[in-house]
Amino acid sequence: MSSLTAGSIHKKRKSWTWLYFLLPSIAIMLVFFIYPILLTVFYSFTNLALTGEAAKELKFVGIDNYTRMFEDPTVRVSIWNTLIFLIGSAVIGQQVLGFLIALLMKHKNRWFRRVIGTIVLAGWVTPEIVCALCLYSFFSDEGTLNAIITSLGFTEVTWLFTVPMLTVILANIWHGTAFSMLVFQAALDDVPSEIEEAAVVDGATKWQILTRITIPYIKETITTNMMLVTLQTLGVFGLIYAMTGGGPGTSTTTLPIFMYNQAFVNYQLGYGTAISLLLLFIGIILSLFYIRSMKE
Repeated sequence: MSSLTAGSIHKKRKSWTWLYFLLPSIAIMLVFFIYPILLTVFYSFTNLALTGEAAKELKFVGIDNYTRMFEDPTVRVSIWNTLIFLIGSAVIGQQVLGFLIALLMKHKNRWFRRVIGTIVLAGWVTPEIVCALCLYSFFSDEGTLNAIITSLGFTEVTWLFTVPMLTVILANIWHGTAFSMLVFQAALDDVPSEIEEAAVVDGATKWQILTRITIPYIKETITTNMMLVTLQTLGVFGLIYAMTGGGPGTSTTTLPIFMYNQAFVNYQLGYGTAISLLLLFIGIILSLFYIRSMKE
């Protein structure tokens, strides 16, 4: 009886052994992830500020920050700009262009893949601020693009003032397409060549092979990459801030830019944290949408 009891106690101790190995990871998650989120939620209900009367005494203001946020017309403009930037540079730009580059590189020789891969990867490995400065120089009034246009006899264009959103979208596409290219390249290499060869024997065209075999076979990879690229693009700040500063006016002011301006330019940290939670909420909604799509 005693041996049976000792054995059961030993089994219970053994069943909880895995928890000891997870304690460091759990502690790191609590300190650097859970605690900051809870603190952000708390501050979003306060008048936290860096200057003025509010900086002297922290007060709980309830949902005043959220009421102010949804009544602020700049917030609606920022949400709209964020969606345009997200769809243009992530959904259409990086996803489609990365897939096309990976598809064109499929079955090509090693030399060709190395050269093209290196060219595309150059934008990805470049730091975001360096990428922004390069593209700013390219699109500026006296930049490379206008030099090419004027050499062909056309009038120069003030790209950063005429089409500022297009310039930051193109900059983000150049900076992030390589990630999608690498993901799709690995997925396309896993598509069984026997299926494609059998389809060719049956008389299928390249378009039919692409739409009926290749894309359905890697649909989970497409959805996963879309989710990762979307969340990454949703938080882009340095690229836009260095190129346009959110301007002219509010034409390129996305939610991260607006949040920064309210928190660290206007010193309204409470209001800024409320905007950050709106950005977090949008990211959660999009993530749940992609996860649901993957299950279906």
